[in-house]
Amino acid sequence: MRHRRTPTRALTAAATAAASAAALALVTLAPAAQAAAPGHRHHVDCSATSDPTTPADGSATRPWTTLAEANAHTYGPGDRLLFKRGATCTGTLQPRGAGSADHVFTVADYGDAPGRAVLDGAGAHDAVLLANTQHLRLTRLEITNAAAPGTERNGVRLRLSDYGAAKNITLDHLTIHDVRGGDHKTLTGSSAIHVAVEGTTVPSWYDGLDIHHNTIREVDREGVYFKSRFSKRDLVGNQQDPNAYPGPWTPSLNVRIHHNTLTSIAGDGIKLDTTRGARVDHNRLDGFQLRSQAANAGIWTFNTDDTVVEYNEVSGGGNTKDGMSFDADGASKGTVFQYNYSHDNTGGFLLICPYSGAKTLDTVVRYNVSRDDGARLVQNCWGPILNTQIYNNTFVNRTRVPAYLVQDDAGSPATTRHELTFRNNLFVNAGPAGGYAFKNPTPDLSFSHNLFHGVPMTRPNPGGVEADPLLRADFRLGTGSPALSAGTLIADNGGRDWFGNAVSATAVPDIGAYEGSGVN
Repeated sequence: MRHRRTPTRALTAAATAAASAAALALVTLAPAAQAAAPGHRHHVDCSATSDPTTPADGSATRPWTTLAEANAHTYGPGDRLLFKRGATCTGTLQPRGAGSADHVFTVADYGDAPGRAVLDGAGAHDAVLLANTQHLRLTRLEITNAAAPGTERNGVRLRLSDYGAAKNITLDHLTIHDVRGGDHKTLTGSSAIHVAVEGTTVPSWYDGLDIHHNTIREVDREGVYFKSRFSKRDLVGNQQDPNAYPGPWTPSLNVRIHHNTLTSIAGDGIKLDTTRGARVDHNRLDGFQLRSQAANAGIWTFNTDDTVVEYNEVSGGGNTKDGMSFDADGASKGTVFQYNYSHDNTGGFLLICPYSGAKTLDTVVRYNVSRDDGARLVQNCWGPILNTQIYNNTFVNRTRVPAYLVQDDAGSPATTRHELTFRNNLFVNAGPAGGYAFKNPTPDLSFSHNLFHGVPMTRPNPGGVEADPLLRADFRLGTGSPALSAGTLIADNGGRDWFGNAVSATAVPDIGAYEGSGVN
């Protein structure tokens, strides 16, 4: 066979030309690729001593030594305000300026000391105040505010006033503790994280507020709290003072509160107000409604649309002045509580609470587990409750028996509609006999295909079951359980159960929060 000779010289020339072109391209692109990111590093070491001969300039070698110096500077895109680990700064951090969509302004720590950088409000109204700013991240700091207890104060306060949209703010990996305010729940405090919209002329809102992986403990009164003056709409009725909150309903958007741990909270754990499409997920709340004389709940909504509350564990509600895990309060529309674990709450599991001319509508409560929640499992307040669907939840009581399965507040007019539908729920009482009564039940309270075992059910429950469901300690159904495939089909069921198993859109479901075959 004759072999063709490779045109080596031609290939070499082509390769040389290609390499030259590539090199030219790299040279052309190099200035853009090597352009420095904007912003500067500013350092604060409150344990250092200032030297009048070499004034502090915020550099690593000559750091600022007071919050006043940090507050005097105006920050911009890409700037980093860094506090030395192991040092404590006293007073209020109130940085000015903002980042940009591409380059956020970051407030964080620096150094390798084992202790965190601490910001101690020392009794000031706010340990950290972030006012009229955006594109900002606050992270990796320890924040406290315990001195002079009883006065209104906050750990971190976000404040907008006649600002418009504040975009892209993140609070993460903070430790906030011992915020010793009074029994206040106002537009301005008292909270570990307080999110407020003030002002009177320019509607303002947060767009892209992410609060995650924070540890919050020992707070009087609120854990995470939202309030807005731009919250007036027909749905809210006269439940809030129209003179104090006169602005048209302008909800905050893209709000997410997740993977936070909250313990020993005097009042509410997490309260959302004037938001649309918020998500509250994967939080652990243990101990709320512990030191307040007012009514408080674990996680709740007021004047919100389309909130999803899921994958949270809530326990330790301290008394029966509310004191339940979850609450869809006045003017809450389209709230979904799903895949949560509620246990050992003195006040119970769920509150639906419109009150005073407001309405609560289209609430969905599905695939949750409630264990040993007391007083009442579900409570309704005065006022219109429209289209509340409670289905495929598991309620188990072993150490305490709720006095009421459903408690309707006295004084609700006979004409007030309380539309609650219970379907495919599993109720097991393994404790003393009794309880589970109905207080002031309204005609629009209905049951179907629920399982009541050890529970004195006195209302019609077509398709229901009373036999032992063979419920395991892990809340799954045992082999041969009468709850298997005994429910009724529900449209738009969320697609999964409490364990993450798929829930069919066409097959008859199990009763309770478990969907699957019986477990041996």
